[in-house]
Amino acid sequence: MDKLLFSELKNIDTEVYKIIKDEEERQLNCIDLIASENLAPISVQQAKASILCNKYSEGYPGKRYYGGNENVDKIELLCMKRALEAFGLDSSEWGVNVQVLSGTPANFAVYTALVGPGNKIMGMDLPSGGHLSHGFQSKKSKVSATSLFFESKPYKLTGDSIDYDYVKNEVKDFKPKMLICGASAYSRDFDYKRFKEAADQVNALLLADVAHISGLIAAKQMNSPFEYCDLVTTTTHKSMRGPRGALIFYKKKKIVNNEEIDIESLINRAVFPGLSGGPHNDTIAAITVALGMLKSEEFKEYAKKIIFNAKLMADYFIKKGLYLVTNGTDNHTILIDLANMNISGLKVQTICDYVNITINMNSVPSNPNCLNPSGIRLGTCSITSRNFSEEDVLKVAEILYDSISIARSIDDECKSILKDDSLKNFINLMSKNEKLNNLKDHVTGIARKYPIPVFKF
Repeated sequence: MDKLLFSELKNIDTEVYKIIKDEEERQLNCIDLIASENLAPISVQQAKASILCNKYSEGYPGKRYYGGNENVDKIELLCMKRALEAFGLDSSEWGVNVQVLSGTPANFAVYTALVGPGNKIMGMDLPSGGHLSHGFQSKKSKVSATSLFFESKPYKLTGDSIDYDYVKNEVKDFKPKMLICGASAYSRDFDYKRFKEAADQVNALLLADVAHISGLIAAKQMNSPFEYCDLVTTTTHKSMRGPRGALIFYKKKKIVNNEEIDIESLINRAVFPGLSGGPHNDTIAAITVALGMLKSEEFKEYAKKIIFNAKLMADYFIKKGLYLVTNGTDNHTILIDLANMNISGLKVQTICDYVNITINMNSVPSNPNCLNPSGIRLGTCSITSRNFSEEDVLKVAEILYDSISIARSIDDECKSILKDDSLKNFINLMSKNEKLNNLKDHVTGIARKYPIPVFKF
């Protein structure tokens, strides 16, 4: 028997095995408030780790370039069926591509298929909550390939929420071939009808990127984009609680300027052979499992609890005097602008890591600097998956607020005593702060009360 083929990971590669076990321990001991993360169920992990990873299957069901794909075809067709059912879509009108590898490649495939090189796209500006893949560019460079290959112009937040009249005027002036609604760090719901009105005035296609909120949409906790949009992209690992993958939903045909566009053929050709070869069949199987859970009553209650927990935390922070971008939340996301606390998002992220709370620094409208922003982004998908009690959700909010206050105090000390507020000095003082060690113990105590799903190798 071939030892390399049949040995378990812990016996054949102790180095990798140890790192994985260390990550299990980190996740168990930490409270995850990163808005783009969640916990994949054990059944999803099992499908992802299945023997399907062995099969190569360029092409689409029934039209493969390799033999032996009868079971892969069944999985992919089932995934497509469940995806359409999860969002209540008619298969005669809507289709879905389940082969695209992730969210940014999904958006790039849509632009490749329907916009074309050098033509115009318009999406939400990154500091306002948009995503890199919506055509982001800085003043100095075209940061995302979506701004390199397509001409992009952003629309921005002009107040606490999207100003749809402003967006309509921007679209009329720029005349994009595709208008993108959706965000990576926007805590309110979207009025897709208003976006469609903006797109229709210039005959633009309308794409909704619901990567963060697709699970909440499937559970009917947020507005659905499907009535008004031509295309909808989503990742599958955030509020959908699946593996790291993506889906592209599309209306099969559309009339633009009196010409019928075969969107289905264009999207599928852009994904394969345009931008990828063989799909990741193990991931498609795991997505299929996750999609099967979306229509359950248990998942619907979970989605409601995600939003409840986010509102609970948001209300606490507002009462404490923190400034929340959009002044609250309608989904899983909370975006805090720390400018009035005179502390950077990077330093708050650093101190939260130290006390075992994982968050991410985030650009905000008042400070578009992506490398040292004044914002932090929080999300409640993961703690809701772990079934945190209402009491413990509020304790987490309190600990986070205390961590921000301590970060501000340490930063003030760096400035007044050391005359140097560098991150290196900040970390040095942070490691000597006894209050932070007490907070870390408190966090670990809360976290370990709630198990995480772990597929045993």
